[in-house]
Amino acid sequence: MSKALKLGFMIGYWGAQPPANVPELLAEAERLGYTSAWSAEAYGSDALTPLAWWGSQTSRIQLGTSIVQMSARTPTATAMAAITMDHLSNGRFILGLGASGPQVVEGWYGQPYGKPLARTREYVAIIRKILARDEPVTFAGEHYTLPFPGGTGLGKAVKSITHPLREDLPIYLASEGPKNVALTAEIADGWLAIYFSPKVDGFYREALAEGFARPGARRSFEDFEVAATVPVIVHDDVEEAASFLRPVLALYIGGMGAREVNFHANVFGRMGYEAEAREIQDLYLAGKKEEAAARVPMSLIEETALIGPKEKIRDDLERWRESCVTQILLYGDAATLRTMAELCL
Repeated sequence: MSKALKLGFMIGYWGAQPPANVPELLAEAERLGYTSAWSAEAYGSDALTPLAWWGSQTSRIQLGTSIVQMSARTPTATAMAAITMDHLSNGRFILGLGASGPQVVEGWYGQPYGKPLARTREYVAIIRKILARDEPVTFAGEHYTLPFPGGTGLGKAVKSITHPLREDLPIYLASEGPKNVALTAEIADGWLAIYFSPKVDGFYREALAEGFARPGARRSFEDFEVAATVPVIVHDDVEEAASFLRPVLALYIGGMGAREVNFHANVFGRMGYEAEAREIQDLYLAGKKEEAAARVPMSLIEETALIGPKEKIRDDLERWRESCVTQILLYGDAATLRTMAELCL
């Protein structure tokens, strides 16, 4: 028998203005039994402030970041925020982290992007040391060193003044490539997957299994969360539903990254859409955004999203239940939240 799926409400990051009706939608998600709610950041709104503000009006739903960008904060600053959020939410906070991409990291934050896997490993290790609060925090890594070497020479190793509510506060990582997914399985408590497709479930299971098999791995398939952001459009006309997603997919495939480095485009390449992704990227970077969107294949949309009438979505959910995904994170209005609750909860 296929497994049950948990649901999460994706608040996301803001566009030009704050999204409308979030308190009402968040209250509805909690009432319906959604497991979690998630904020995000790109290069506008931050992830933590909206989550604290809106999350203060909830009492049961878990509150996660999908994602906090590592280059935006030092590991200690992120640990401080996580400790604070966990206390304020009475132990409901999930720290979701991601390396982002070189365009944002170097262009927006003015930080070097090199060696994201090594940086992620060090970043998480420092946060774990802070949460453990066993001793003053020292760390000697390639990317992070505590206390800072040189300078005035007066840097001092200290422990967090505030005692963490949970030493084992869950850390999820956003990752796309197989090496990143394996690292996530090794050092994290959950994986934040974007544009996951049940079609390539075996590929990701192998990457996860590699990480779980490493010495010192924290989790296994039995107690590891795979939270996948899945677009959901409930609509009687499947083609019309797909039309809502084509511009977004064209943006991620064509515009969320450079021609030489686009991790999202690589995801679709691994699904078998390498030629299509290249064409979409060429059109998008040439300023032909509508043409790029028109080239997004229906099969690609249906493999990574849930679209169409409720009955079709009910049938399509079986593929997700049989995959390694344990929780679906979705955007949507109140009607979409209720439909998915009916189908999954």
